[in-house]
Amino acid sequence: MKTIRLYVAFLAVVVFMGNVSAQTQSADVAGQPAIYMVTVDASESPYYRSVGEIVALNSVAAEYAQDDFESTFRQGFQQVHPPQFIFSTRNNRFSLGIGGYINLRTSYDMKGAVDNIDFVPYDIPMEATYANRQRIMMDATTSRLFTKAVINSPTLGQVVAFVDMDFRGGEEFSYTPRLRSAYISMLGFTAGRDVTTFCDLEAAPLTVDFQGPNAYNFNFATLLRYEANLVDNHLKLGVAAEMPVVSGTYGDYFAPVSQRIPDFPMYVQYAWGANRQSHFRASAVLRNMYLHNADTGRNTSLFGWGVQASGRVVTCDYFTMFFNGVYGKGITPYIQDLTGSGLDFTPNPENAYQIQTMPMWSWQVAGQVNIIPSKLFMSGGYSTVRVNKNHGYYAESEYKRGTYIFGNVFYQATDNCRLALEYLHGSRTDMDTTKGEANRLSLMVQYNF
Repeated sequence: MKTIRLYVAFLAVVVFMGNVSAQTQSADVAGQPAIYMVTVDASESPYYRSVGEIVALNSVAAEYAQDDFESTFRQGFQQVHPPQFIFSTRNNRFSLGIGGYINLRTSYDMKGAVDNIDFVPYDIPMEATYANRQRIMMDATTSRLFTKAVINSPTLGQVVAFVDMDFRGGEEFSYTPRLRSAYISMLGFTAGRDVTTFCDLEAAPLTVDFQGPNAYNFNFATLLRYEANLVDNHLKLGVAAEMPVVSGTYGDYFAPVSQRIPDFPMYVQYAWGANRQSHFRASAVLRNMYLHNADTGRNTSLFGWGVQASGRVVTCDYFTMFFNGVYGKGITPYIQDLTGSGLDFTPNPENAYQIQTMPMWSWQVAGQVNIIPSKLFMSGGYSTVRVNKNHGYYAESEYKRGTYIFGNVFYQATDNCRLALEYLHGSRTDMDTTKGEANRLSLMVQYNF
């Protein structure tokens, strides 16, 4: 107990002298974390060691902890920056990072208001009324909290545990906490809840709009995934089993049942350039969707599949291109605009005893111009989603196509504070060619901690 009391009394001095700075790995990340040492052994306390020894141990351990968090930092769409506070043991067996950000978006809808807190073309009203012409919103529900632990195990190697949350769990503007990710990664395996393996995290641009391009596929899944980096990180492979989410239109003679087989997304990626900043990825997903046939009294299934080409190309310090293209049948969870739309499959309007998967495709392309690298950049792009007519299995008022056009500018005011301005234009066209349009102007301020 005496040793512990002495250590606690001396903690402020040790912490102050043991702090180190960290460099970030991305222009999207700013700030330098403070790294604090914690004791797990009485022999590490000032009672047994000199101040100089403790400072030296802190410095070495802090460098290792910094390297651990930088090497496990994941870039890409909606990914969090490295934490501003890291607690580490001097033997570098365990490090814990805590971080997040406050994000405030102010948006004004004009000449058509989207019926969604995010700019989702699927939700654009098809009929202009006095109620949906204009709207103003202020939203802080996308603010984030996260914690990340890195364990250096003698038997398992590096183990990463990550949990994050935002405040999108309830009705709009209710600020109900929501779990986003919760996973453990080790030996190439990831288990828990994470972004679907079908999504290429680095293939989409940064947007003020929380959803981003409607052709993108940023959705979460409960999964078991294996990934491998080969050929000096030029080649990367991944395959996963993910909990299926089915959103179909059942009609009068079909009904939902519990799913029996997971979705199987997979990919192969080739990267090149400095730090492998550019890449091309080919992905695929296979799924079997179960439903009950009330006419026969038996369960049946429909086969869904999708393929994707995606990537990011860094041409120079001042320009980056993003792209992805998807085609498949019955894959609404893997296209942003179609998630939860009920278009995985639809019955035949002329024969309700028949049902089939719907063909769909999407693509987006965007560019980012770094006016002042790591300080000021602007980007813009075009995205579109389409559901194809197939043998008459559709309703006239059913979604046919959505478009998403954006332009924005981001300014890194300080290491931890970012400002942004964005304009969005979107449209929705139904099968009967009826069209609705919407426009949104947004301002954003974000402070990382």
